[in-house]
Amino acid sequence: MASEKTNVSADLALLLLLSTLWGASYTFIKIGVETIPPVTLIAARTLIAGGLLMVLVKVRGLSLPTDRENWARFLFQACLNSVIPFTLIAWAEQTTDAGLATILNSTSPIFTFLLTVLVTRHEAVTRRKLFGVSAGLVGVCLIVGFEALDGLGREALAQLAIVAATISYAGAAIFGKNFKGMDPMLPAAGSMISGALILFPVSLVVDRPWTLAPSGQSIAALFGLSVFSTALAFVIYFRLIQTLGSVGATAQAYIRVPIGVGLG
Repeated sequence: MASEKTNVSADLALLLLLSTLWGASYTFIKIGVETIPPVTLIAARTLIAGGLLMVLVKVRGLSLPTDRENWARFLFQACLNSVIPFTLIAWAEQTTDAGLATILNSTSPIFTFLLTVLVTRHEAVTRRKLFGVSAGLVGVCLIVGFEALDGLGREALAQLAIVAATISYAGAAIFGKNFKGMDPMLPAAGSMISGALILFPVSLVVDRPWTLAPSGQSIAALFGLSVFSTALAFVIYFRLIQTLGSVGATAQAYIRVPIGVGLG
């Protein structure tokens, strides 16, 4: 009984830490895209995070799987959890406030719940989960206040891009259950490396990064985004998917709203 309470306390502490790391990511992105184009910013984000995670994997004496099936899963997870949503949010934040982006992105538990109910049914759908998802959304509105929604609708396309990123995150949380039994660092590293392999060639063609002159602020934001809000955050995230489930792990989206809005 005591051990179970300890595990729950540890998971809740990790959920709060993950909320903080991802709440800060919107401000990092907002500063980064001031002088670094979105595709290049996200390509560098996944490359730096993937490289750091690979070093940690080696230090811990672990090794990434070599079979084609697991790497196909890493690639698909990368598309759902980094390539598509990271790029959409970075593009949108060129014109959308970081606080508003945080709020729009906080709806991922709702989409995770709906996908679970209507499509995958991979977890038991209970009234308790429905109440938790609904209460969390209401709580976000009450805590943050409607003034934080200032600007909603003015940049409709950018805001729709953030909502699309949110749906992608919901799918990623559900698909992440496929890595059950694997050390959380391995899918985090594998998906980041896969994301970098997709985005880096695109960056070379679209942005020609060697011609860019990013500011010191944008570079510092990129490293903060890559190390803390990506590498560390995704190790925690993959652990929580296994312990709290996909709906539970996405609950951090509600907690990160006051953090993201405050920083924004």
